[in-house]
Amino acid sequence: MAVTLETIKKAKQTIEHSVKRTPLIECPTLEKELGGKVLFKLENLQKTGSFKVRGALNRIANLTEEEKKKGVIASSAGNHAQGIALGATAQGIKSTIVMPETAPIAKVAATKGYGAEVVLCGTVYDDAFAKACEIQKETGAIFLHPFDDDYVISGQGTIGLEILEDAIDIDTVLVPIGGGGILAGIATAIKSINPSVRIIGVESANAASMTEALAKGECCEVCATPTIADGIAVKKVGCKTLELVKQYVDEVVTVTEDEIATAILFLMEKSKVVAEGAGATPLAAILAGKIDCKGRKTCAVVSGGNIDVNLIERVLNRALINAGRRYEFKVKVHDRFGETEKLLSLITENRANILFITQSMYNVELGITMQEVTLVIECSDMAHRDVVRAKIIEAGYEIY
Repeated sequence: MAVTLETIKKAKQTIEHSVKRTPLIECPTLEKELGGKVLFKLENLQKTGSFKVRGALNRIANLTEEEKKKGVIASSAGNHAQGIALGATAQGIKSTIVMPETAPIAKVAATKGYGAEVVLCGTVYDDAFAKACEIQKETGAIFLHPFDDDYVISGQGTIGLEILEDAIDIDTVLVPIGGGGILAGIATAIKSINPSVRIIGVESANAASMTEALAKGECCEVCATPTIADGIAVKKVGCKTLELVKQYVDEVVTVTEDEIATAILFLMEKSKVVAEGAGATPLAAILAGKIDCKGRKTCAVVSGGNIDVNLIERVLNRALINAGRRYEFKVKVHDRFGETEKLLSLITENRANILFITQSMYNVELGITMQEVTLVIECSDMAHRDVVRAKIIEAGYEIY
């Protein structure tokens, strides 16, 4: 079997009653800023909170009766895991999922909740993959690959069909890259129908395995470092996906951790959309100016929304700091009545909100009659932060 428009259309027929047809929404804020329409394909609203359920259900639907009896095993950063668990349990098939120990707690809990046995191993997807292969040899269970599988790729390609049905005049489609399954599937579907549509893949700079594979012309392993886009933290792309990307994808770009954090904040604040790191990478590329959207109609695929609640706080905090909306600094004040109050009054007079304050006299570099004040303030933007900072310095304080 090879992935074609026909296999993708067949996958759509197979899974259409088991998955959601996710909405394609406009973003007026970006249209004003960029001079072109930007739409979000909200796969974060999919069953299990991710596009992965499409490929997983299509793969399970094509198992033979003999294969079903053996049970299934998969490796996953979390989203493929939930799709396999959901589909297998629905058909009474035993499923075992190996996930990295670093997988978000929410993804692990959800996978167990869908009925799978979960094994934790390693720090990235590739470690989980190796362990899953060991277990597969021991048990004889059928291994269901999360991306380098024709049925899985075809299932993910159904997103492309929906995009063209809802926005026939789309110019550009941006898709996250992990192992390459969703990019390969969407690209095959869209390019087979309308070759003029630009297809751009976006991956984390901390795990740029597709960029490296395209540069070398073959599958190769990269040294991945931790990323908030855990769903696409893959050291080595698939061989099948790479060939399809070579054939159908126009460009691949990478985004940094700070750019991803900014995109997560934007989606939540401006569009009321909760996205995980992987799902925010296409928007990250747009906001960072790596994609020209002017005069175009661009679709960014928000591939998933399974972000750990504890991580959200950290990500949003980083994004707010980068935007100048949160600012931590220290100043020295005289250790006498009313001095700290003067400093605080200066800050509030300039309409900054004080989030945190602490005083200390235990820094040995302080004069005996001085105290060190540490502050975290909230500003409206970077320009406002700079104004507040300038006013503090103008008043005679040294910021450090």
